[in-house]
Amino acid sequence: MSLSRGSHALRSARTAVLTAVVAAAALTLSACGAGKSGGGGNTNFVTGTGGIATVAEGKRTAPNELSGTTLQGKQLDVADYKGKIVVLNLWGSWCGPCRGEAKYFSQVAAETKAQGVEFVGINTRDPQKNTAIRFEEEHGVEYPSLYDPMGKLVVNGFPRGTLNPQAIPTTIVLDREGKIAARSLQGLDDKKLHEMIDPLIAEK
Repeated sequence: MSLSRGSHALRSARTAVLTAVVAAAALTLSACGAGKSGGGGNTNFVTGTGGIATVAEGKRTAPNELSGTTLQGKQLDVADYKGKIVVLNLWGSWCGPCRGEAKYFSQVAAETKAQGVEFVGINTRDPQKNTAIRFEEEHGVEYPSLYDPMGKLVVNGFPRGTLNPQAIPTTIVLDREGKIAARSLQGLDDKKLHEMIDPLIAEK
C-alpha cells in the first residue's frame, strides 16, 4: 500500500509540474512578439490602430492579487498603489524588445511621477535574479520589479476576459481605482507610453 500511495503522490506531483510548465510554455511561445489583441463578446475592450487596447471607464475589471518580492528583496503589493495610475511592464532580460523599450520606461516614469503615476515591473522567467538586476542597472530602471521567475503572477494575476498578458513584453495600465484600463502586447517608445497613460491622467 505504501508503494501505491507513493506512486500516486509522484504522479500528482508530476501532473502539477506539467501544468505549470504548459502554462509557462504557452506564454513563452508568444514571447517577444508583437501579438494581437481583440475585442468581441463581453470583453468591453477595443484595440486602436496603434495596437493599444483600452477599456472604457466604468467597464473595467481589477486584476487578481499582484504581490510578492521585488528583485531587491522587498515586499510589494500593487494594490497599495490604489489612488495612483500604475504602469505594469512584464519583461525579461532575455527579451530583445524589452531591452529596446527599457530606456523609454525609465524616461516616462520620471516624467509622470509628479502626476501620480507609478511604474512597476514584473520580471518573468529569469532564473538568475542577478541577470535581471544587471538589466535594470544597465538601462537605468529605478522603479521596482516583482520577481516572478516561474511566471505565476503573469498567468494567475489577470482574470480571463480582461486585458491579460499574452506576450513578453506586455504593458498594462491600471487606473486610479486599480482597474485594468489599457494594454499593449509589444515594445513601446515614449510616445506610445504617453498614449496609454495621458488619457488616464486626464480622468477625474
